[in-house]
Amino acid sequence: MWEAIASNARRSWVLVSLMGVLLIALGGTIGLAIEPQVGGYFGISAAVLVWLVLWATAAGAGDSILLSTAKAREIQKEDAPQLWNVVEEMTIASGLGRMPRVFIIDDAALNAFAVGYRPQKAAVAVTAGLLKRLNRDELQGVIAHELGHIRNQDVRFMTLASVMVGAIVLISHGFLRGMFYGGGRRSSSRGSGGGQAQLIFLAVALVLAILAPLAAQVLYFACSRRREFLADASAARFTRYPEGLAAALEKIAGQAAPQTEISRVVAPLCIVNPLQGRALVSLFATHPSTEERIQVLRRMGGASFAAYQAAFQKVHGGRARCIDARTLAEDADVAVRAASAEPAGHEAAVVRAREVGELLDRVASFVVIPCACGVRLKLPPGFPRDTLKCPRCGTQHAVPRPEAAPPEPRQPARPLRYHRRTGGWESFQCTCGQTVQLSPTFGAPDVACPKCRQRIEVVPAGSA
Repeated sequence: MWEAIASNARRSWVLVSLMGVLLIALGGTIGLAIEPQVGGYFGISAAVLVWLVLWATAAGAGDSILLSTAKAREIQKEDAPQLWNVVEEMTIASGLGRMPRVFIIDDAALNAFAVGYRPQKAAVAVTAGLLKRLNRDELQGVIAHELGHIRNQDVRFMTLASVMVGAIVLISHGFLRGMFYGGGRRSSSRGSGGGQAQLIFLAVALVLAILAPLAAQVLYFACSRRREFLADASAARFTRYPEGLAAALEKIAGQAAPQTEISRVVAPLCIVNPLQGRALVSLFATHPSTEERIQVLRRMGGASFAAYQAAFQKVHGGRARCIDARTLAEDADVAVRAASAEPAGHEAAVVRAREVGELLDRVASFVVIPCACGVRLKLPPGFPRDTLKCPRCGTQHAVPRPEAAPPEPRQPARPLRYHRRTGGWESFQCTCGQTVQLSPTFGAPDVACPKCRQRIEVVPAGSA
């Protein structure tokens, strides 16, 4: 497998090198158009400086920026046990040394993506719609695909490539906007020869400023498409169940809900680009055809890389190659496992939807008050009133808040105290207005408010 990763990396570095040539040519030509004598050196230096600044930003905080752009919220094991267990299983199967952090996006559409310039700080984000619609095998296939990107070092390379594209686009747009608002003014010429040379450089710079971003995007997308196939092959190997990913891709491609939380920056990282139309199979497509990916997975006679390569050739032609010969020679046969036994049908879908809805309430820091009539009252952080009336049955509910512990003689002031009502998920409002969540596994004697850090004593349900 490492040979496949290395081979893919070599091809990728060729594309990145071509992007680098575009970047230097663009910077140098713009510099010469401004100052024919020494402007080329300054232009190249400025272009490289822009790239270095963007690269340092992406390497240092790129993961956090992408997750924040998608409005992803980090969750823990007690929040979504099945999702957490699937990520743990696929982490072990993929050979990653450390489990990625897990995030959820409050979006009805079905999608997922991975980030992690360094595998040790990787993260996987899934949408709420994905958790609602996919069964365990399908979810496993999607997670395995994303962890395949991390193990194959795709995230690091695509970050580097996207920064290169961003630098080219930034320099091109800056030059074109300067030409537009500057009315095409140029510095004074030193004779007719210098003026003619500057006009030539100006014309070349204009052409490059228009074409370089398009060429860089084509190179970026070409590399991205190849990596999607290898991630699919990795997912089939990790899960030993190609149909899981195939069925998940089928549901994702057939969804009708528009995706609102995924921006153009994050879209190329998703398992299926939400901004790419089904008919867009061209140089400007970030992902290969979903239908082709499904066909390859469903024609696999096993779960090995050799089985994926054989299926890939059936779909794309006998000489098409996705995985290198050395990896195939060292690959062992892997049999396809049976589908997982789990509840199916409408009732199972209702249970998943309810669990995901409760998860979203927790990550949004709502105080949830269950009413006997079946209504779940949701209060945002900082809710000002002490009571709330149920809109269905009219019952008045007190907003759950901690109370002052009774003082003891000659003892320092005691912290606030909260009496649990149940042993499941429970939430209450701190005196500062912040929501405090208690999980079913919470067993500590007290909890700290995430906002004011005040310690609040927690009394178990049924205790005096």
